[in-house]
Amino acid sequence: MAVLATWRVTHLLASEDGPADIIVRFRALLGRSILGKLMDCFNCLSLWIAAPAALFVTRKPLDWLMTWLALSGAACLLDRLVKDPVAISMMTQPSEGELGNVLRIETLGTEEQSVDSGHHVESATRGRSTQD
Repeated sequence: MAVLATWRVTHLLASEDGPADIIVRFRALLGRSILGKLMDCFNCLSLWIAAPAALFVTRKPLDWLMTWLALSGAACLLDRLVKDPVAISMMTQPSEGELGNVLRIETLGTEEQSVDSGHHVESATRGRSTQD
């Protein structure tokens, strides 16, 4: 829970406008000051947000130190995961005429075609090369 809370508050302060644009106005008010630059850096800001959040996890000094760094690190990892989502889509099979960009085609393990300037064909079953 503390990791999600750390990420949420840090993301709100560093990347969002906030309700009624209050966060964006606050960032504009801070401008180019040290605090303004801190508000623009998710990784830097997560350290400051994680410090009090770590107190909700533990009060022992050494445990707090490790929890503080772990919360900040986990928030940074979460930010990287959600920042640039990766879109995975299936590739379509090329049609017979679109094979010019393929280096080698294998058909049922009996024939191989090597495209060498679009003219060289090698038969794996006979072990010989022919020119088109």
